[in-house]
Amino acid sequence: MTNRIDQTRPNAPDLAFPGPYSVGVRTIDLVNPDQIDVMASTDRIRRQDRRLRVELWYPAQADTGRRAPYQSLLRDGHMPVALHGAALRDAARVESAFPLVILSHGYPGNRLLLAHFGEKLASHGYVVASIDHTDSTYGDMGAFASTLVNRPLDCEFVRQALAGLADIETFAIIGYSMGGYGALVSAGAAIAAEALTVEDAPPLGLWDWHLAPKVNPALKAIIPIGPWGRQRGLWTATGLAGIRVPMLVMAGSTDAISGYATGMRPIFAEAVNCPRHLLTFVNAGHNAAAPHPAPDEAWEPSPYLDFHPFEHYADPVWDTLAMNNIAQHFALAFLDRHLKGQTDRDAWLDGSFKGFAPGTTHGLTFESLPQPD
Repeated sequence: MTNRIDQTRPNAPDLAFPGPYSVGVRTIDLVNPDQIDVMASTDRIRRQDRRLRVELWYPAQADTGRRAPYQSLLRDGHMPVALHGAALRDAARVESAFPLVILSHGYPGNRLLLAHFGEKLASHGYVVASIDHTDSTYGDMGAFASTLVNRPLDCEFVRQALAGLADIETFAIIGYSMGGYGALVSAGAAIAAEALTVEDAPPLGLWDWHLAPKVNPALKAIIPIGPWGRQRGLWTATGLAGIRVPMLVMAGSTDAISGYATGMRPIFAEAVNCPRHLLTFVNAGHNAAAPHPAPDEAWEPSPYLDFHPFEHYADPVWDTLAMNNIAQHFALAFLDRHLKGQTDRDAWLDGSFKGFAPGTTHGLTFESLPQPD
């Protein structure tokens, strides 16, 4: 079967393999009432219901639920794509308060772009919620200003909405590209005052909310993957020093979108008030680690794009599945350490590449900087 998002290479690192739980999945439609909406012209705002579709993965009771593909869209916003995984739709939940992980896609993206994290983490005892961010999906790509305003707000609204389905007082955010931007703001990265005048900046003071972001004490960790913004001056060292949540940055060393030397290494270096790690895929670009493997439909050109859709998912150098498995491995070690308090996971995060088969760490670097005393 093609278009799978759940595969694990035989030589993948140890923590990339499925865990002890069966995995269920369901789709939830949420409405955030009276939410700020940024008009496409970016010179007007209005208040209206903000509709968010969420894919929810969770530890499930064995032999419940039904097998069904995920119904997605190609990057062009038109071609239907069926993705296949291991999760069983509407399976009965295991009744326990598992920590919550929120997945936040790029601009544009959708709630299924990072689905491989959803299935793997749920199998290890997490509830994982992936958001279709309104104005940021393949099918409704709107004003960029809306993404800048709403990413942290969407994550917090979804967290609150999942009370009773997860332990919402213990959560993390995994964000890719603009999702990484949102994760950083959620963790306390204050937008620079100078950024308020950059091109596409939100109008009418809407971005002022993020000049001094309030960090929810329930947020225990963030994993920004290819986070966008530092290379455009959205933060200074002072703003990034506001992060006090443990952070694992994942990056490609040739990322021309978020900038490795100008964007992601400074995020790692300047977040001086939190313990942090930087996982680098040497010679990988912006698609490092996050997107699921390119579906079959992406191998053909699209009349709706001026580039090949394959480029949205794949890296010119690295195998996507290999990167996904490596990202899953480190994400699980990091989340187990900071959401579940498993101190033995420190040995998986010390740069020794514990759990990797011989010869499989070529092209990877893993750096750590401690929180100051």
